[in-house]
Amino acid sequence: MGGDDAGVGAGVWNSVSGGTVFGAVVQAQRIDSLNVEAPPQVWPPRQLPPPLPGFVNRTKERRTLRELAEAAVGQGVRTVVVTGLGGVGKTQLIAHCVRSDLGAFFPDGQVYVDLADVRRDGAVDVAGVLGDWLHAFGVPYGHQPAGLGGRADLFRTVTTGKRVLVVVDNVRQAPEIRALTPGDGLLVATSRTMLPALRMDGAVQLVVDPLDEREAIGIVRGRPVAQGEGPAAAELVRRCGGLPLALRAVGEWLVERPQLGLDDAVRSLAPFGGAAGRGWADEGTVDVMEQVFDSVLRQMPDHTRALYRFLGALPGTTFPAALPRAAGLPRVDAALGDLMTSHLVVAVGPGRDGAAPAGPPHRFRMHDLARAHAATEAATLPEEAARSLLRTVTDFYAEAVAHADRSIGGRFRLQDPPARTLTELGFAEGAFSGDGQGLDWLDAERGNILAVLRAAAREGLHDAVWRICESLWPLFHERARHADSLEAHPLGIEAARWENRPDAEIRMRNQLARAHAALGDLDRAAEELRAGEPLLALTEDARLRGILAETGGLVALAQGRTADARDRFTAALAANTERGDQHGIVVQSYQLADAVRASGDHAEARRLLAAALGLARETGDLAMIPKLTLLTARVHADAGEVAQAVAAATDAAEQAGEQGLTSKIREALELLLGLARRSGDTALAESCERRLAELRGPGDLPGGA
Repeated sequence: MGGDDAGVGAGVWNSVSGGTVFGAVVQAQRIDSLNVEAPPQVWPPRQLPPPLPGFVNRTKERRTLRELAEAAVGQGVRTVVVTGLGGVGKTQLIAHCVRSDLGAFFPDGQVYVDLADVRRDGAVDVAGVLGDWLHAFGVPYGHQPAGLGGRADLFRTVTTGKRVLVVVDNVRQAPEIRALTPGDGLLVATSRTMLPALRMDGAVQLVVDPLDEREAIGIVRGRPVAQGEGPAAAELVRRCGGLPLALRAVGEWLVERPQLGLDDAVRSLAPFGGAAGRGWADEGTVDVMEQVFDSVLRQMPDHTRALYRFLGALPGTTFPAALPRAAGLPRVDAALGDLMTSHLVVAVGPGRDGAAPAGPPHRFRMHDLARAHAATEAATLPEEAARSLLRTVTDFYAEAVAHADRSIGGRFRLQDPPARTLTELGFAEGAFSGDGQGLDWLDAERGNILAVLRAAAREGLHDAVWRICESLWPLFHERARHADSLEAHPLGIEAARWENRPDAEIRMRNQLARAHAALGDLDRAAEELRAGEPLLALTEDARLRGILAETGGLVALAQGRTADARDRFTAALAANTERGDQHGIVVQSYQLADAVRASGDHAEARRLLAAALGLARETGDLAMIPKLTLLTARVHADAGEVAQAVAAATDAAEQAGEQGLTSKIREALELLLGLARRSGDTALAESCERRLAELRGPGDLPGGA
């Protein structure tokens, strides 16, 4: 920044136009008394799903994993690929090993992802996974590189020298996880295939076979087989294919019916079609699980079967309990209890680390084999009923996402407020009322929301599609979900066209342009803006002219076209002035002043900033005050007005401290530190260094992330 290149001034500056600077020592004292909150404690992540009860002692596999964990400590990175059929218990094996055997080897962090949740039409959002893991290790989203390569490099850097466990479920091919390799530790991947490319990279293969009769019957009864039950036990294990998921479902069915024996369980299963004769292929697994699920569901009450079919029709991989409630399904809580008891559905936390903050409810997940079976059940619905169900699901998400968006801030929106309250949508009272809970819910549900967008676009539910896209802006912007933005907004653009909503198309193109700009593709960003500009003639809302002009100014400034940037920010300021949007006037004055500063017109930049500061104070736009003051300091520094720059930067640090704006405190201190070092003011430099050290969080790296 310009402040780091400011000219060297005297050690003490006594007078400044418009105010008084009290001298270097007093400036240092002001920094020392600055209200700086320590960064929040970041605990080593523990993201693996909790193990389910009824795990049997897979001694050989557990011993192998323990040996690999021991070998990985202090020896760089080891990779193990755990393969086996769906439902054979790969994830549960790892979860139990971490709980009982491996956890002590990896105290610095244990991160987890199920790639099924982030796979979009076959492709995996690896950059998004890395962003979440970096955040869990203390690197804020706003401090992360935008692209995959930068995030992969940073993840390796953050985890180098640490004992870290990385677990990746449902891997289909080797390239999906190479970028997820930590700097040190153990990477465990689960897959239904052998992944020979990873073996060529040096990965160790661990095959998890179906359970034998002795182990399997322990899941069903939790006790030794009673006298005379041996043949029935063997037949039950055979019919369940030795698969823990199937055996648990049957076992829970028996627990609910203590008067029945294993013979009754065998009779409850449909005649077995001979999958065992085909070996342990996935096709045989599907046959086994279909029989078990059919048998279990036949014993379920009507409301549970209705929920099961409903879940089979959902586009995503998880669901909030509010969704079936809002859809009007009967006895949702009881039905969920039935499915969870049978291990067909498990609860997952709403946050990234699996924690359940007060407010937003838990989400739930079906086992992928159960979801596939439920989808076959849902496929029997008549076409009109299936379309009505999708409309219900889409409307739920359109309104829930809008509520979450509105809990985050009061920005300009085209769409009206949602028609239903959160309570009417099935959420608990006060959902999204806590700090950041709406954004966390959007983030946790983003895979489902994108799946709904795709399905709704295919079915022509265009009005909901563009509204959902508009409401997702804070997620894309605050959490840097650029890959999601690149997928969602073309759907929103097409939907706006179908709805003959040029205003919505302008909004979609502007948001898409911001995503391209964030990823460094300024040419694509400019293309989207050019496509939106002719549409301005079809709408009378000046705010749309303003947002296109603002984004165009940001792109032009990033490309070094300062004159064009000035023109565009001037147009954005005029549009906000026409609408009487005072916050918009302050923001666009800030943007224009930055462009004017880049062009070297320091006097005009100071004039714009002074007027904007006056309006911000008058209207109570507190968050903009330290930003405006800090930019004023940079203008002074660029002009060689070191004393004024130091005074303004100190003011900005204090203003940001009063509001707890840590990032702005940091920027002001870094500017002050550069000025102090170049002017030889050791007292001020030492004060800035002390306060910056207090702000440094666990995710900070030498030289910044």
